[in-house]
Amino acid sequence: MTHFTATVPKELVHRAAVAEVLLTRWFRLDSTRFSASAQWPRGHSFFTSPDGIHHDPVLIAETIRQVGTLLAHAEFGVPMDSYFLLETLDFDTDLRGLEVGRTPADLELTVTATDLRHSGRQLSAVCYEAEFLRDGVRAATARTRASFLRPAVYHRIRGGRLLAQPSSPALPAPVEPALVGRRVDSDVVLAPTGVPQRWLLRADVRHPILFDHPNDHLPGMVLIEAARQAARILAPETETITSVDSCFTRFVEYDAPCWIEAQEVTTTDPAVRQLTVRGEQFDQTVFTATVSVPARVAVTV
Repeated sequence: MTHFTATVPKELVHRAAVAEVLLTRWFRLDSTRFSASAQWPRGHSFFTSPDGIHHDPVLIAETIRQVGTLLAHAEFGVPMDSYFLLETLDFDTDLRGLEVGRTPADLELTVTATDLRHSGRQLSAVCYEAEFLRDGVRAATARTRASFLRPAVYHRIRGGRLLAQPSSPALPAPVEPALVGRRVDSDVVLAPTGVPQRWLLRADVRHPILFDHPNDHLPGMVLIEAARQAARILAPETETITSVDSCFTRFVEYDAPCWIEAQEVTTTDPAVRQLTVRGEQFDQTVFTATVSVPARVAVTV
Protein backbone atom coordinates (compact mmCIF):
# COMPACT_ATOMS: atom_id res chain seq x y z
CA MET A 1 0.00 0.00 0.00
CA THR A 2 1.33 3.43 -0.94
CA HIS A 3 1.84 5.92 1.89
CA PHE A 4 1.31 9.55 0.95
CA THR A 5 3.52 12.09 2.70
CA ALA A 6 4.06 14.86 0.16
CA THR A 7 2.89 16.16 -3.19
CA VAL A 8 4.93 16.46 -6.35
CA PRO A 9 6.40 19.95 -7.02
CA LYS A 10 3.57 22.34 -7.83
CA GLU A 11 5.48 23.81 -10.78
CA LEU A 12 5.37 20.45 -12.57
CA VAL A 13 1.56 20.41 -12.55
CA HIS A 14 1.11 24.13 -13.30
CA ARG A 15 -0.41 25.03 -9.95
CA ALA A 16 0.39 28.07 -7.84
CA ALA A 17 -1.22 26.69 -4.67
CA VAL A 18 0.35 23.63 -3.07
CA ALA A 19 -3.06 22.74 -1.66
CA GLU A 20 -4.38 22.17 -5.20
CA VAL A 21 -1.72 19.60 -6.15
CA LEU A 22 -3.34 16.15 -6.32
CA LEU A 23 -0.35 14.00 -7.35
CA THR A 24 1.98 12.51 -4.77
CA ARG A 25 4.55 10.55 -6.76
CA TRP A 26 5.32 8.96 -10.13
CA PHE A 27 7.81 6.61 -11.76
CA ARG A 28 8.51 5.24 -15.22
CA LEU A 29 7.54 1.67 -16.06
CA ASP A 30 8.98 1.61 -19.59
CA SER A 31 9.43 3.99 -22.52
CA THR A 32 5.75 4.96 -22.70
CA ARG A 33 4.14 3.65 -19.49
CA PHE A 34 4.18 5.27 -16.08
CA SER A 35 2.77 4.77 -12.63
CA ALA A 36 1.49 7.69 -10.57
CA SER A 37 -0.34 8.20 -7.31
CA ALA A 38 -2.92 10.79 -6.37
CA GLN A 39 -4.88 11.66 -3.29
CA TRP A 40 -8.28 13.34 -3.21
CA PRO A 41 -9.42 15.00 0.01
CA ARG A 42 -12.69 13.95 1.63
CA GLY A 43 -13.87 17.51 1.18
CA HIS A 44 -12.81 20.25 -1.22
CA SER A 45 -13.80 23.90 -1.43
CA PHE A 46 -14.83 23.57 -5.09
CA PHE A 47 -14.55 19.99 -6.39
CA THR A 48 -17.58 18.55 -4.62
CA SER A 49 -20.66 16.56 -5.65
CA PRO A 50 -24.08 17.84 -4.58
CA ASP A 51 -25.09 14.38 -3.36
CA GLY A 52 -22.39 14.38 -0.70
CA ILE A 53 -21.84 10.67 -1.38
CA HIS A 54 -19.31 10.69 -4.20
CA HIS A 55 -16.08 12.48 -4.91
CA ASP A 56 -16.57 15.01 -7.67
CA PRO A 57 -15.95 13.20 -11.00
CA VAL A 58 -14.35 16.40 -12.36
CA LEU A 59 -11.43 15.59 -10.03
CA ILE A 60 -10.62 12.91 -12.62
CA ALA A 61 -10.23 15.60 -15.26
CA GLU A 62 -8.01 17.74 -13.03
CA THR A 63 -5.92 14.70 -12.06
CA ILE A 64 -5.22 13.65 -15.66
CA ARG A 65 -4.47 17.27 -16.55
CA GLN A 66 -1.86 17.35 -13.79
CA VAL A 67 -0.45 14.00 -14.92
CA GLY A 68 -0.06 15.35 -18.44
CA THR A 69 1.99 18.37 -17.41
CA LEU A 70 4.04 16.39 -14.88
CA LEU A 71 5.14 13.71 -17.35
CA ALA A 72 5.77 16.23 -20.12
CA HIS A 73 8.22 18.15 -17.96
CA ALA A 74 9.73 15.42 -15.79
CA GLU A 75 9.89 12.51 -18.25
CA PHE A 76 9.77 13.94 -21.78
CA GLY A 77 11.91 17.05 -21.27
CA VAL A 78 9.39 19.71 -22.25
CA PRO A 79 10.93 23.01 -20.98
CA MET A 80 9.22 24.67 -18.05
CA ASP A 81 8.60 27.85 -20.04
CA SER A 82 6.63 26.03 -22.73
CA TYR A 83 2.93 26.70 -23.17
CA PHE A 84 0.49 23.81 -22.86
CA LEU A 85 -2.61 23.67 -25.05
CA LEU A 86 -5.34 21.24 -24.01
CA GLU A 87 -6.92 19.68 -27.10
CA THR A 88 -9.17 16.94 -25.71
CA LEU A 89 -10.05 15.56 -22.30
CA ASP A 90 -12.37 12.60 -21.70
CA PHE A 91 -13.18 10.51 -18.66
CA ASP A 92 -15.49 7.69 -17.61
CA THR A 93 -16.31 6.68 -14.06
CA ASP A 94 -17.55 3.81 -12.00
CA LEU A 95 -19.44 5.71 -9.31
CA ARG A 96 -18.96 2.85 -6.85
CA GLY A 97 -15.25 3.66 -6.89
CA LEU A 98 -15.89 7.34 -6.20
CA GLU A 99 -17.75 6.99 -2.92
CA VAL A 100 -16.41 9.23 -0.18
CA GLY A 101 -14.94 7.15 2.63
CA ARG A 102 -13.72 7.91 6.11
CA THR A 103 -10.25 8.76 4.84
CA PRO A 104 -8.97 10.60 1.73
CA ALA A 105 -9.15 8.63 -1.51
CA ASP A 106 -5.76 7.19 -2.46
CA LEU A 107 -5.56 6.38 -6.18
CA GLU A 108 -3.02 4.51 -8.26
CA LEU A 109 -2.79 5.45 -11.93
CA THR A 110 -1.29 3.52 -14.80
CA VAL A 111 -0.62 5.99 -17.59
CA THR A 112 0.29 5.23 -21.21
CA ALA A 113 1.66 7.89 -23.55
CA THR A 114 0.71 7.45 -27.21
CA ASP A 115 0.94 9.35 -30.48
CA LEU A 116 4.05 11.26 -29.44
CA ARG A 117 5.00 13.98 -31.90
CA HIS A 118 8.11 16.10 -32.01
CA SER A 119 9.20 19.42 -33.43
CA GLY A 120 12.92 19.06 -33.80
CA ARG A 121 14.10 17.40 -30.59
CA GLN A 122 11.25 18.67 -28.45
CA LEU A 123 7.99 16.86 -27.77
CA SER A 124 5.23 18.90 -29.39
CA ALA A 125 2.15 16.77 -28.71
CA VAL A 126 1.14 13.61 -26.86
CA CYS A 127 -1.91 11.59 -25.85
CA TYR A 128 -2.23 10.11 -22.37
CA GLU A 129 -4.52 7.26 -21.37
CA ALA A 130 -4.91 6.49 -17.68
CA GLU A 131 -6.61 3.88 -15.54
CA PHE A 132 -7.50 4.95 -11.98
CA LEU A 133 -7.43 2.21 -9.35
CA ARG A 134 -8.72 2.62 -5.81
CA ASP A 135 -8.00 -0.23 -3.43
CA GLY A 136 -7.15 -2.31 -6.49
CA VAL A 137 -10.52 -1.72 -8.19
CA ARG A 138 -10.96 0.43 -11.28
CA ALA A 139 -12.67 3.69 -10.39
CA ALA A 140 -12.22 5.60 -13.66
CA THR A 141 -10.44 5.90 -16.97
CA ALA A 142 -9.30 9.12 -18.60
CA ARG A 143 -7.78 10.27 -21.87
CA THR A 144 -6.30 13.59 -22.87
CA ARG A 145 -4.31 15.12 -25.68
CA ALA A 146 -2.15 18.20 -25.33
CA SER A 147 0.34 20.11 -27.43
CA PHE A 148 3.30 22.19 -26.29
CA LEU A 149 4.60 25.41 -27.80
CA ARG A 150 7.84 27.24 -27.21
CA PRO A 151 7.44 30.88 -26.06
CA ALA A 152 8.42 32.44 -29.39
CA VAL A 153 5.81 30.40 -31.26
CA TYR A 154 3.10 31.01 -28.67
CA HIS A 155 3.78 34.75 -28.55
CA ARG A 156 3.52 34.91 -32.32
CA ILE A 157 0.17 33.12 -32.24
CA ARG A 158 -1.31 35.11 -29.36
CA GLY A 159 0.17 38.53 -30.14
CA GLY A 160 -1.51 41.27 -28.10
CA ARG A 161 -3.75 38.73 -26.35
CA LEU A 162 -0.95 37.75 -23.98
CA LEU A 163 -1.92 40.50 -21.52
CA ALA A 164 -5.66 40.25 -22.09
CA GLN A 165 -6.72 39.00 -18.63
CA PRO A 166 -8.97 41.57 -16.94
CA SER A 167 -8.04 42.72 -13.45
CA SER A 168 -11.57 43.69 -12.30
CA PRO A 169 -14.16 41.75 -14.30
CA ALA A 170 -17.71 43.04 -14.52
CA LEU A 171 -19.62 39.79 -14.10
CA PRO A 172 -23.23 39.17 -15.12
CA ALA A 173 -25.56 37.79 -12.46
CA PRO A 174 -25.31 34.00 -12.27
CA VAL A 175 -28.04 31.44 -12.58
CA GLU A 176 -29.34 30.34 -9.21
CA PRO A 177 -26.50 28.29 -7.63
CA ALA A 178 -28.83 25.45 -6.62
CA LEU A 179 -29.76 24.91 -10.28
CA VAL A 180 -26.16 23.89 -11.05
CA GLY A 181 -25.41 22.05 -7.82
CA ARG A 182 -23.55 24.96 -6.21
CA ARG A 183 -24.06 26.82 -2.96
CA VAL A 184 -22.55 30.24 -3.70
CA ASP A 185 -22.63 32.63 -6.65
CA SER A 186 -18.84 32.68 -6.99
CA ASP A 187 -18.80 28.99 -8.01
CA VAL A 188 -21.33 29.48 -10.84
CA VAL A 189 -19.91 29.88 -14.34
CA LEU A 190 -23.22 30.36 -16.22
CA ALA A 191 -25.39 33.47 -16.50
CA PRO A 192 -29.00 33.39 -17.81
CA THR A 193 -29.78 34.85 -21.23
CA GLY A 194 -33.57 34.53 -21.36
CA VAL A 195 -33.19 31.91 -24.09
CA PRO A 196 -33.86 28.29 -23.07
CA GLN A 197 -30.75 26.08 -23.00
CA ARG A 198 -28.44 29.01 -23.74
CA TRP A 199 -26.24 30.83 -21.23
CA LEU A 200 -23.42 33.33 -21.06
CA LEU A 201 -20.14 32.05 -19.68
CA ARG A 202 -19.12 34.08 -16.63
CA ALA A 203 -15.43 33.92 -15.80
CA ASP A 204 -14.45 35.29 -12.40
CA VAL A 205 -10.65 35.47 -12.47
CA ARG A 206 -10.72 35.96 -8.71
CA HIS A 207 -11.86 32.35 -8.24
CA PRO A 208 -8.99 30.62 -6.38
CA ILE A 209 -9.46 27.19 -7.96
CA LEU A 210 -10.61 27.78 -11.54
CA PHE A 211 -8.09 30.62 -11.90
CA ASP A 212 -5.23 29.36 -9.74
CA HIS A 213 -2.77 31.53 -11.68
CA PRO A 214 -2.94 34.22 -14.41
CA ASN A 215 -3.58 33.12 -17.97
CA ASP A 216 -4.15 34.96 -21.23
CA HIS A 217 -7.22 32.87 -22.10
CA LEU A 218 -9.88 30.92 -20.21
CA PRO A 219 -8.60 27.54 -18.96
CA GLY A 220 -10.09 24.31 -20.25
CA MET A 221 -11.20 23.33 -16.76
CA VAL A 222 -13.54 26.35 -16.71
CA LEU A 223 -15.18 25.04 -19.89
CA ILE A 224 -15.54 21.55 -18.45
CA GLU A 225 -17.22 23.07 -15.42
CA ALA A 226 -19.54 25.03 -17.73
CA ALA A 227 -20.48 21.78 -19.46
CA ARG A 228 -21.14 20.09 -16.13
CA GLN A 229 -23.33 22.97 -14.92
CA ALA A 230 -25.29 23.12 -18.19
CA ALA A 231 -25.93 19.37 -17.95
CA ARG A 232 -27.19 19.79 -14.38
CA ILE A 233 -29.76 22.36 -15.54
CA LEU A 234 -31.06 20.02 -18.25
CA ALA A 235 -31.02 16.98 -15.95
CA PRO A 236 -31.81 18.41 -12.50
CA GLU A 237 -32.80 15.07 -11.04
CA THR A 238 -29.21 13.75 -11.27
CA GLU A 239 -26.63 15.00 -8.82
CA THR A 240 -23.50 13.61 -10.43
CA ILE A 241 -22.07 12.86 -13.85
CA THR A 242 -20.57 9.63 -15.14
CA SER A 243 -18.56 10.70 -18.17
CA VAL A 244 -17.38 13.68 -20.19
CA ASP A 245 -15.88 13.79 -23.69
CA SER A 246 -14.58 17.28 -24.46
CA CYS A 247 -12.76 18.94 -27.34
CA PHE A 248 -11.16 22.40 -27.28
CA THR A 249 -10.86 23.94 -30.73
CA ARG A 250 -10.06 27.62 -30.18
CA PHE A 251 -8.79 29.97 -27.49
CA VAL A 252 -11.61 31.42 -25.39
CA GLU A 253 -10.91 35.12 -24.90
CA TYR A 254 -11.79 37.27 -21.90
CA ASP A 255 -12.90 40.35 -23.82
CA ALA A 256 -15.82 38.88 -25.77
CA PRO A 257 -18.94 36.96 -24.74
CA CYS A 258 -18.81 33.18 -24.92
CA TRP A 259 -22.20 31.51 -25.29
CA ILE A 260 -22.93 28.07 -23.87
CA GLU A 261 -25.64 25.94 -25.48
CA ALA A 262 -26.84 22.49 -24.46
CA GLN A 263 -29.31 19.90 -25.64
CA GLU A 264 -30.20 16.32 -24.85
CA VAL A 265 -29.46 13.59 -27.38
CA THR A 266 -31.01 10.16 -27.77
CA THR A 267 -29.13 7.16 -26.40
CA THR A 268 -29.71 3.44 -26.67
CA ASP A 269 -29.00 2.90 -22.96
CA PRO A 270 -32.09 3.53 -20.81
CA ALA A 271 -29.88 3.95 -17.73
CA VAL A 272 -28.01 6.92 -19.22
CA ARG A 273 -28.99 10.43 -20.27
CA GLN A 274 -26.60 12.17 -22.63
CA LEU A 275 -26.29 15.89 -23.23
CA THR A 276 -24.17 17.82 -25.70
CA VAL A 277 -22.72 21.21 -24.79
CA ARG A 278 -21.21 23.73 -27.17
CA GLY A 279 -19.30 26.95 -26.56
CA GLU A 280 -19.42 29.73 -29.14
CA GLN A 281 -17.39 32.94 -29.40
CA PHE A 282 -17.07 35.29 -32.37
CA ASP A 283 -19.66 33.06 -34.11
CA GLN A 284 -17.27 30.11 -34.00
CA THR A 285 -17.30 26.91 -31.97
CA VAL A 286 -14.61 27.06 -29.29
CA PHE A 287 -15.33 23.80 -27.48
CA THR A 288 -17.75 20.90 -27.42
CA ALA A 289 -18.54 18.36 -24.74
CA THR A 290 -20.75 15.33 -24.35
CA VAL A 291 -21.83 14.74 -20.77
CA SER A 292 -23.46 11.54 -19.52
CA VAL A 293 -25.53 11.34 -16.34
CA PRO A 294 -27.43 8.48 -14.71
CA ALA A 295 -31.05 8.31 -15.82
CA ARG A 296 -33.78 8.00 -13.27
CA VAL A 297 -35.33 4.66 -14.12
CA ALA A 298 -38.96 4.20 -13.17
CA VAL A 299 -39.61 1.21 -10.90
CA THR A 300 -42.77 -0.83 -11.53
CA VAL A 301 -44.42 -2.46 -8.53
